[in-house]
Amino acid sequence: MLKVEGLTKTFGTLTAVDNVSFEVPTGQMLGIIGRSGAGKSTLLRMINRLTEPTAGRIDYDGRDVAALKGRALRLWRRECAMIFQQFNLVPRLDVLTNVLMGRLSYQPTARSLLKLFTPEERALAVITLERVEMTSAVLQRADQLSGGQQQRVAIARALVQEPRILLADEPIASLDPRSAARVMDILRSINRDDGITVICNLHTIDTARAYCDRIIGMRTGRVIFDDHPKVLDHERIREIYVADGSDDEIDEYITSTTLPGIPPIDLRSTSGGSNRIPT
Repeated sequence: MLKVEGLTKTFGTLTAVDNVSFEVPTGQMLGIIGRSGAGKSTLLRMINRLTEPTAGRIDYDGRDVAALKGRALRLWRRECAMIFQQFNLVPRLDVLTNVLMGRLSYQPTARSLLKLFTPEERALAVITLERVEMTSAVLQRADQLSGGQQQRVAIARALVQEPRILLADEPIASLDPRSAARVMDILRSINRDDGITVICNLHTIDTARAYCDRIIGMRTGRVIFDDHPKVLDHERIREIYVADGSDDEIDEYITSTTLPGIPPIDLRSTSGGSNRIPT
């Protein structure tokens, strides 16, 4: 289980994440929603330790992740893989080599510098590319792929790390609806089939409700909603997104573009519920 306790990040006088606490059971698919600037990306980057917390604790199976250094920190980043909105592939390298970059932490330094990978690692990369439907592009350069294809390659790169947790920071924000649906289907399959915990920042409410077991809503760095997706009704959406309480503004989030195969959700008719954390 992942436990976040009192996690805080300040940048000068700005508090990006403010005393956030929650637990994520192993194997859960958790969606995090909120306006731009709510602290979602900073939160994920602190869990992965790409950003250093100002205060708080990140506990995973008894380890204080926030205190890890050196090799222990490198091993954590291998165990807690990250997928980014802008893919972070190496454009001039082919797809297979980009995926194999996920194995660098398994290599001695000299082999890593020379990019020397074993036949077993190459086979693992090909199998992983098959899972994300990208084997046909194995020798193509990354910069020749569409955005959706690049994101699927990025997911394959994360999977060859053999992670226990997968963090996805707005993985579909720059994709068209069809490509976005394929990416979300793959992430849900990884979660269900492999039992990997997935924590995913998402922009659209309908996507979070359709794919996630649980949703956290953030506003100005704080968690103000943590519950089952069905509990996310009109009033709770207002609390998360709307600065002035205007229904004209909230409509933008309720009527967001729906992915193929996901029927539009009438959030106004959703009944309320408790603030429990689903298990």
